[in-house]
Amino acid sequence: MIRLKHVVLGAVGLPIVILLGAWVGFFNVGASSGHWKVTAWFLQLAMRSAVRTYALAVDAPKTLDSRGLPAAAGHFARGCAICHGEPGEPRSPAVMRMLPQPPDLALTVGDWTDAQLFRIVKHGIRFTGMPAWPARDRDDEVWAMVAFLRELPKLDANGFRDLALGGSQPTAPAALADCTRCHGGDGGGRGDLVPALAGQKEAYLLASLQAYARGDRTSGFMALPVTGVDPADLAALARHFAAQPSVSADSDQVPAEVIGRGQQIAEDGIPERNVPACSGCHIGSDKNPLYPRLDGQHAAYLERQLKLFRSESRGGTRFWRIMATAAQRLTDDDIRAVSAFFSKRSAGPQ
Repeated sequence: MIRLKHVVLGAVGLPIVILLGAWVGFFNVGASSGHWKVTAWFLQLAMRSAVRTYALAVDAPKTLDSRGLPAAAGHFARGCAICHGEPGEPRSPAVMRMLPQPPDLALTVGDWTDAQLFRIVKHGIRFTGMPAWPARDRDDEVWAMVAFLRELPKLDANGFRDLALGGSQPTAPAALADCTRCHGGDGGGRGDLVPALAGQKEAYLLASLQAYARGDRTSGFMALPVTGVDPADLAALARHFAAQPSVSADSDQVPAEVIGRGQQIAEDGIPERNVPACSGCHIGSDKNPLYPRLDGQHAAYLERQLKLFRSESRGGTRFWRIMATAAQRLTDDDIRAVSAFFSKRSAGPQ
């Protein structure tokens, strides 16, 4: 007959036995033999249940934005494919011996909802090799990755390489090849949410690269390309893209009244809300070289950056707080209008 004292002794003794077993090395932590079936079952149950529960708090968009696909695909090729594989490329035998083995995402993304994929990409999974997203405040990048994962099962080897690598050349220096994955060989930006770098101010480009390298400006997409890059190479990249001919990034049709409203904000500001004119910093050849050129930039990219400034989720050069203060006084319609105006403005020499 089991009595209370037996229950108490078991409750006290079992943890002691487990700790003793761990201390003497009884538990084999080697990956060569795999988990016991009950252990593997329990870990899978715990992981799937946790993802399902925590994903309930994720507000998933009704439609995933496809404009960030090139950047997400480039990041996948650079940082994820080494474990999860990519279309047309077999995974390393070493990866196949990992415990737990990373899944082939082209086969398994259908098992998860968008909200659950967001949760996994953003927060990672403990006790596996799946890390959290490098920039915890960049939900926009995480959603771009979710959108890419939804596309992954549809891609063959050529389709994946076109989307992920674009104009990058395998023979180019590694740092430059990493840039052209997203920004294109001409620096025009592959996708509306990727900035055009061609013809941008060299000092601004270098300061931005240095800010990414220090972590002052956060981006999961930029974290890998700048990690461990020699400062001299960062300077060379800034010179390279600054020397490229400017491109006109946007061809979307925008109503004339929206462009007109944007021009008014850019040239006059919004005095009643104490919003300064954009032209005071961003138009003209006599401006601070650390203030970027906005002419001809992708409207969607400008809109995204202004909203990041507004939420104080974007750092950068030492002047970023000026932009954060101004952006906090702009409505969504203001941001859309001024972004559209600069995207249509000539990207010629300043």
